[in-house]
Amino acid sequence: MTEVVETDLTPDTADDDANWWRQAAVYQIYPRAFADSNADGLGDLPGITSRVPYLRDLGVDAVWLSPFYPSALADGGYDVDDYRDVDPRLGTLDDFDALVVALHDAGIKLIVDLVPNHTSDRHVWFQEALASPRGSAARDRYIFRDGTGPDGAEPPADWTSVFGGPAWEPVGDGQWYMHHFAVQQPDLNWNNREVRADFLHTLRFWSDRGVDGFRVDVAHGLAKDLGDELPSQAELDAIPKDGDHPLWDRDDVHEIYADWRKVFDSYDPPRTAVAEAWVAAHRRARYASAHGLGQAFNFDLLEADFDAGQFREIITFNLGLAEESGSSTTWVFSNHDVVRHATRYGLPPRGAGAGGGDHTAEKQGREWLLARGAEPVLERELGLRRARAATLLELALPGSSYLYQGEELGLHEVPDLPDSARQDPTFFRSPGVDVGRDGCRVPLPWTREGVSFGFGDAPADLPQPDWFADHAVEVQDGDPDSTLTLYRRALALRRELQTGESLAWLDAGSDDALAFSRPNGWVSVTNFGDVPVDLPAGEVLLTSAPLDDDGRLPGATTAWLRA
Repeated sequence: MTEVVETDLTPDTADDDANWWRQAAVYQIYPRAFADSNADGLGDLPGITSRVPYLRDLGVDAVWLSPFYPSALADGGYDVDDYRDVDPRLGTLDDFDALVVALHDAGIKLIVDLVPNHTSDRHVWFQEALASPRGSAARDRYIFRDGTGPDGAEPPADWTSVFGGPAWEPVGDGQWYMHHFAVQQPDLNWNNREVRADFLHTLRFWSDRGVDGFRVDVAHGLAKDLGDELPSQAELDAIPKDGDHPLWDRDDVHEIYADWRKVFDSYDPPRTAVAEAWVAAHRRARYASAHGLGQAFNFDLLEADFDAGQFREIITFNLGLAEESGSSTTWVFSNHDVVRHATRYGLPPRGAGAGGGDHTAEKQGREWLLARGAEPVLERELGLRRARAATLLELALPGSSYLYQGEELGLHEVPDLPDSARQDPTFFRSPGVDVGRDGCRVPLPWTREGVSFGFGDAPADLPQPDWFADHAVEVQDGDPDSTLTLYRRALALRRELQTGESLAWLDAGSDDALAFSRPNGWVSVTNFGDVPVDLPAGEVLLTSAPLDDDGRLPGATTAWLRA
């Protein structure tokens, strides 16, 4: 095998504690769907704490905790009533502190979700705004505009919300407020100094409680400049997102994050952050800058087909971006917003490439979900086999790997939830168009039996399908061929082998295969095709599926070797 390309991203500092995030394996927990400790059907913080030994044995470096704040759950907790408290259905601040201690004692860092683009409509600030007159300081914390037409009865503009329907909502006095997302999520005005100061307080509040980092929701949406005359939706869509768009990815958003960085760097070790910024790839580096949030999500592999050419292009491209920013890149296949990758890989390919940043992954596979009766189209076994291979490749790459709860169990999407059980506002605001994200948020199965497969002692808030029994932790624990065992072995080996931040592409001997080497002689080979390929000389450490009888790498399989 011939070395053809090398990228060196070795950090300047050897301070491992300060740079733990650069190559961390981070496990996302959706709190309401992880473990229920009090039999109310809703996952909670004590439930998570009870499962810390599971997380330790899994071998992850950090947990990313999706929102756990007081919320009406209009958008799965991303409608926040109070940024410095815990939803009483999920626990208390004391429960949060106990979780931090348990994770840290297990050697696991904690990243919490922060939702700065909008509050909930129940937030004390928004309630004050509704009770205050137009032009008041209370309303200036949000984005209020006079309506058009007689008595302001028409919206200020014809803008459409991300979740469907209008993006402006009347308040009854001729004014309207803007909400990019659900109507219960009014956008904050980040030109307001009080808003900026309050979030600095929030960053310190959680950092002082031991939080190691923050995942920043809609990081590209905070800064806005609507001007005096609002454009139409068509005009808005035609404006390039090149730093001066009225709503998205404005250059001045980085002034906000420069202030946040001062807070992060006041701690020892510095707190870290990762941006959820759906922006053009060449715009991503500023979010990942050491002067800003420090890291940004790269969703390109998540949007790719199971295809060697696409994967190589995306990996090379994003390692280059990481070098530009001085950060490390991130790799993601599944999260709480997208169809699980075991399911996506069992569906027909859709075509993708590097640097899209267009949110299409949030809808990928949803045509199948809407069909309801089209499950035979899904090749379940092939999808899982490809998912296992893709994940093993991911874990061999330099950078951080973000894993979503349940993928280590090989879970597929749950497509057939009854409409009466659905919770995602996307479903309700676009009936018959987008089925929403509930199918990847169904609570985890821990045992083969039980009213909620060990999730708790009551039926789960989102109904679990019967086939979850075969994927339960109890079933897979100790099974050498299970997906859970694969993840445990891979994460343990990754800790042993992951050193430096370099990658060298190798000649895999086939256009349908990818091979690369890492320091210490670590080699990863993935066969994306159907025809077995030869492996290089070396000790086979781990494979995502068995080798064939001739010791060759079958299709949809990854192998790790020590050369």
